[in-house]
Amino acid sequence: MTGMTNRSAPGRVVVGVDGSAASKEALLWAAEEAELTGATLEVVMAWEMPFTSFGRVIQVPTNLDYAVEAEQRLQDTVHEVLGSKYDAEPWERSPKLKTVVVEGRPVPALVEVAKGANLLVVGSSGHGAFVGMLLGSVSEHCIGHASCPVVVVRHHEKAA
Repeated sequence: MTGMTNRSAPGRVVVGVDGSAASKEALLWAAEEAELTGATLEVVMAWEMPFTSFGRVIQVPTNLDYAVEAEQRLQDTVHEVLGSKYDAEPWERSPKLKTVVVEGRPVPALVEVAKGANLLVVGSSGHGAFVGMLLGSVSEHCIGHASCPVVVVRHHEKAA
């Protein structure tokens, strides 16, 4: 059959993280999926220099290296989420784990990295419709623009 993908190839599972609880749940889900399918897990964090707020230019310290900061935050998140669960196979040293830091807005970055992937996984904090309209939804935009299937892992606050 033409147009069918090679199901024997392990492929790639791409997951977007930003350090939030929702993205950590998405990372855990994606890691479990990658482990089950033998896929490579690509953990992506996008960053952009904050320069405007409600139309005004914000003065930012010039001594900050946002790429280095994002890389450290990404490594910390991967270690926090996967380090304890996967002691038998430390993900930090696994050739099946790739971390990617991209400068830019989250949706275009995730869509670009996910080209050719088997799956894109994102978290959703479950904001209401009104907040979602104002802020936009990374998960909704990824669903609409990604060239591969997208899984949205819904974050639910744990009862105190």
